[in-house]
Amino acid sequence: MPRWRVTSTPPHLTFVMELHVTVGVPLEIGRVAHGRRRIVPILGGTFEGPSIRGRVVPGGADWQVLRSDDVLELEARYVLETDSGLTVYVRNTGLRHAPAHVMQDLLEGRDVNPALVYFRTAPVFEAAAPDLQWLTKAVFIGDAERHPREVVLRVWRVE
Repeated sequence: MPRWRVTSTPPHLTFVMELHVTVGVPLEIGRVAHGRRRIVPILGGTFEGPSIRGRVVPGGADWQVLRSDDVLELEARYVLETDSGLTVYVRNTGLRHAPAHVMQDLLEGRDVNPALVYFRTAPVFEAAAPDLQWLTKAVFIGDAERHPREVVLRVWRVE
């Protein structure tokens, strides 16, 4: 008999936004202590949700390490600008993995079926504007797809 007992219901998710992030050619650093290091420049893009929309500001990047177990650790940092000119800093960490041949196709810039890839993230938002404080007071999760020239990221708030 287990000592634990679940007495609460699991949290539900509320859709927040979908981002289409344009990315550049990865800069290959090479083998480092923890795996294969790459830096992917963020060139721009757009985002939209039920209560927020705007553009991805060019200039961010995604710092990645491909571990020896073929799991890609990512840490993307970038800025969103709403249609009303308000800015949001985003730090998005996550994991991406798939069967070896699919990961190889992704790393070589080929399009793959997103259903074959586990790609989940945990974005954290920072905003100074009072109208955007709701982004700073919750936990968010993301489900992403990597395409040759863009990442599509759907973000949900954990309620």
